[in-house]
Order: sequence, then C-alpha cells, then structure tokens
Amino acid sequence: MKKIENYLYLILGLFLATISFNLFLAPYNLVSGGVSGPSLIIHKLIHMNESVFILITNSLLLLLSFLLLGKEMTRKTILGSLLFPVFITLTKILNSFIPTNDLDLIIIAVLGGIISGTGYGLIFKSGFTSGGTDILNQIIENYFHIPISTSILFVDGIITVLGGLIFGIPTMVYALIALVFISLFSNKKIIGIGESKALYIYTTKKEEIKKYLHQELKVDSTDFLSTGGYTNQVSQVIMTVIKTKDYYKTKEIITSIDKNAFLVVTDAYELVNENLQIQKQ
Repeated sequence: MKKIENYLYLILGLFLATISFNLFLAPYNLVSGGVSGPSLIIHKLIHMNESVFILITNSLLLLLSFLLLGKEMTRKTILGSLLFPVFITLTKILNSFIPTNDLDLIIIAVLGGIISGTGYGLIFKSGFTSGGTDILNQIIENYFHIPISTSILFVDGIITVLGGLIFGIPTMVYALIALVFISLFSNKKIIGIGESKALYIYTTKKEEIKKYLHQELKVDSTDFLSTGGYTNQVSQVIMTVIKTKDYYKTKEIITSIDKNAFLVVTDAYELVNENLQIQKQ
C-alpha cells in the first residue's frame, strides 16, 4: 500500500511540475533552475524541443549518477528522470485550454513557483527524484562535501543567470521570484521548515539501523539510554541529523527494519560543523 502511495505522489508531483512548466515558465522564458531551465535556452538557440533535450540530458546524468554515486542512489532517480519529459509532452496540450495571456508577469512567476514547488515537494515525499540537477547536487555533496542546500543555490543560480543573459535581466528577475517560491513550497510547505531533520529513534534493532545511517546516508549518530516515565523501562535511543529530502525514505527503511520503532522528528534549524560526518571510505 505504501508503494502505491509513493507512486501516486510521484505521478501527481510530476503532473504539477510539468503543468507549471508548460503554462507559466516556458511561455514566458522563466529559467528557474533545474534541467528544464537550460531546455528553454537551448530551444531559443537551436530550436530543439524542450522534452527531447530534457530526456537526453537526464539520460546522460543517469549514467553519470551510476558511475559516481552507485546503483542504489541511482535507482530512485531513474523513473522520475524518464517520466519527467514524457509528462512535459503530455501536459503541453493544456496550453490550448488554459490561457494565461491576461495575467501580469509577477502573478505568472508566483503561480508557476507555487505549483512547481508543490509538485517537486510531492516528488521528494514519494522518495523519488525528478533527476536532472538533483543528480549534480548529490555528486557535489558526495565528492566536494558541500551542503546540498549550497549546491542547489549554486547550480540553479548559474542556470538562472544564463537565462538572464539570453532572455534579458527583467525576465531573469521574474525567474528568480519563481525560483524563490519553488524553494519555499518544495522544501518548507511540503516536507518541513528546516533543511535538516533531527531524529530520535527508539528501537530494539540499534545495530541494523545504525548500519543504514552510517553506510547509506553517511551520517553520524549518538546512542543513549532512555527510561520511560510511566513504565520505568529502559530503551535504546539513536539520535541523528539527516537532510530533509532524505526523511521519507529514511522513515520507511527504519520501520522496515523495526516495525515497532518509535520516532520523534524535529526540524534542525542550525547545524554547527555540519561537515563533521562519516566520510565515504
């Protein structure tokens, strides 16, 4: 049942993200990061179809992900990477039925950002990704130990600036407004306020869960004992901090290891010495 729910989140997320692209971003050349941003630039320069460019780029990035990040990290990216350009083609027909000509450009940017951000948030919630620059951000984080929030800002910033060079500075400003709303609604409204989550895991299968945290997520953990105030029973607790984007996947894996595990989750608003974590051997 959970798998079906995740696939529904992915499909709905892709549907919303590509509707936003076709109705609000592409017609007004709002290059707001992601691999869909360069597709607008390439379409302007050599008239290549946007979905074809996205499919080719995503395929190349999938290969790069397999070589640099491994099979397991690539597995959750394949479906979204291949479906995203398909959904762009399928939702393009909506342009004929939903006119946006009468809307001010500021409204276009805000609506595009909200709908797109909600879509990407649902994709993250499904445990999948839409591929594209998500792969680049993971590679930067893994090999250069730069926080993923910083790499997203860097990669999407470069793409948006390139859009400004091609389509003009005023258009770039509106694209940045859309990008702010995409970030706001994907990272905060759908999967929480903070960029990181602090997890307190009460479990009887401590070693198995720690193995996943250390080897798969490459995060450290702290162990301590807890005494129940009512039962006086002593429990083993693992405390760790993970990226918000990894929360739903991590929750599923923990409950699959120990179906009786009890989790307390809070936003981690500030991390000091964030890069002090287990490094890849």
